[in-house]
Amino acid sequence: MPAIMKRAKWRIFMVHVVFSYMNRFLFNLKMPMYTLSVLLAVILLMSCSSKFVESQIFFDLPIDATMQELLAGYDTDGDKRITKDDAPVNKDYRMVSTDGHTVILRNTYYISNLLQELAIAKDGTAPTLHISLCQIQEPPAERISRRIRTQFWDDLTRTIDEEGINRIAGDEKMHDNVQRIYVPYNDSVGIAYFKDVQTRMPKLDLVVLPKDITGDYVKSINDKPGILSLKIENGKGVPFVVPGGRFNEMYGWDSYFEGIGLLLDGRVDLAKAMVDNFCYQIKYYGKILNANRSYYLTRTQPPFLSSFIREVNDAMPVKDPKWLAESLAIAIQEYETVWMGGKRFTSNTGLNRYYADGIGIPPETEPGHFKELLQEYADKYKLTELEFEQAYKDGTIKDAELDRYFVHDRTLRESGHDTSWRLDNVAADLNCVDVNSLLYKYEKDFEYLIATHFKDGFTGVDGATYTPQYWAKKADTRKTLMHKYMWDATTHGYFDYNQRTGKRSDFMSATNFFPLWAGLASKEEAAQMVPQLLHELKAQGGFTGSSKASLDKYATGNVQRQWDYPNGWAPHQMVLWKGLTDYGYETEAREMIYRWLWTITQNAVDYNGTIPEKYDVVNATHKVYAEYGNVGTDFAYITRSGFGWMNASYQYGMSLLGDDYIKKLDNLERPESIFKE
Repeated sequence: MPAIMKRAKWRIFMVHVVFSYMNRFLFNLKMPMYTLSVLLAVILLMSCSSKFVESQIFFDLPIDATMQELLAGYDTDGDKRITKDDAPVNKDYRMVSTDGHTVILRNTYYISNLLQELAIAKDGTAPTLHISLCQIQEPPAERISRRIRTQFWDDLTRTIDEEGINRIAGDEKMHDNVQRIYVPYNDSVGIAYFKDVQTRMPKLDLVVLPKDITGDYVKSINDKPGILSLKIENGKGVPFVVPGGRFNEMYGWDSYFEGIGLLLDGRVDLAKAMVDNFCYQIKYYGKILNANRSYYLTRTQPPFLSSFIREVNDAMPVKDPKWLAESLAIAIQEYETVWMGGKRFTSNTGLNRYYADGIGIPPETEPGHFKELLQEYADKYKLTELEFEQAYKDGTIKDAELDRYFVHDRTLRESGHDTSWRLDNVAADLNCVDVNSLLYKYEKDFEYLIATHFKDGFTGVDGATYTPQYWAKKADTRKTLMHKYMWDATTHGYFDYNQRTGKRSDFMSATNFFPLWAGLASKEEAAQMVPQLLHELKAQGGFTGSSKASLDKYATGNVQRQWDYPNGWAPHQMVLWKGLTDYGYETEAREMIYRWLWTITQNAVDYNGTIPEKYDVVNATHKVYAEYGNVGTDFAYITRSGFGWMNASYQYGMSLLGDDYIKKLDNLERPESIFKE
């Protein structure tokens, strides 16, 4: 049985009969002895026989009335959740079991679980919920993992087709309230499909994209937002997983990390479908998109496709050589055209950078995001901020310096790290450690896949023949160049290199350690990097996105950039766990896995099952005070989907922890009580 499916049987039942009641029963001779004996028997059986609890304690609860009663008594702040922040007058909740026994719950987690199960049952048609005490008291790690596996992935799954389009094309990002879909000019299948859909959905606006997608074209459709079509196969949209919350489209690097969770949960079909959608994007849009929205047409994201292909292929119970060959060919095409050709390759260093084309203010940003910046330029032109913004948008005012700022800003967003002081107003000038590590991994994956599955060589989309030796040489060259430009012999680490100024950055970021994940660092380098990683980025609840020292040095305003200290993110944790494990630092990896899973578990226990986008890992809380807030924390009664890569990080971490640590996690043992400095 896979480790992720194993759960320690946690049966310490905190079903409380208050001691004051006991004293009253024991010393008040007027209490009937029959009542006392029944209560004592129930207490003994609950505390001594898990078999009794699992097989005998059941409840039939009227759904609406019980929900109203719970909310009235325990949701004191009125947010339709029961959390540790509520302050009920009476902490005891009494329920009568199907066999007539009174059970008293005195635990926010259990009462919250009951509310959540009632909310799920309310979706059905039955007026009552039949539930066991065992379900209400499900151990927290087991509950979170089970809900991810059986509920969250399905709730996050979307398709771009007639059935799925209403869920996406009518969301809040369609600010002109028009259901609009853009289809590539050369996707005859997609065009025909959506023309047919229009006969039943006449209000659907179908736009066929031009052959050449330029920054000017994307700017021209900023006021006509729409969803970008994905693969149609056998008359249906090929499914994919979205992050959750307001992120209702298929994102680039999110999808890879979500795929790790899907594969662990046996959803090979869905992970493969996401690879297929990536290949569609490369074939028809020329790149893996930042996400499939119209304003992302010129932007990609961190490249993980080779790893995704390799891991899906390994997980397939029945191998599909044709699928592997087609997917590999398209991944090589992406490598050659998106990364090694055009502006994302810097010939002066032989390395790569993120670089997003586009003109003006990124339209997906919320109103006021650039208020301070635009006010500076408004003052320069002696206009109000709103007057300047409008004049800049319509081209009345042209400002090369501000244009360059927005190239950096779009590039920062392409990097996936939107936003970080590491990249602010400099992103397009940097040969970043992360993107070059990821492309090194591409080269090594191509070498491995061709050597293992295509022993006679491999022919790409362009007809070129590739050998393992070709890719091995590419990888060796990149490793040499990265060491030349990025390795700092004084601080013993890799740092981003500014290819325009010729200077190496000293910003301490989680991305500096991606060479461990990619297998690029030597053992000697790893021995120097790991102590630095733990010293600079280890926090109570996981790895921070950057060091506090770098934040203090580079922050130029009061805005808290969400990818920096004190916040921690799922993809960083997952990359760093693998890097530590691959280089033999299993003890250090285990500690950091536990810290992260404990943060997720403790917050879910305390806050009605909340699984958000990110955490403040210094304070181990989901209450993050940064730009954009924290997606996944605003819901009523129950979270239906968690958050994509957060779900995946939980399943991945659970697969790496042993049973002893899962028991500690279920018992909510704090990291500092387990790991001594």
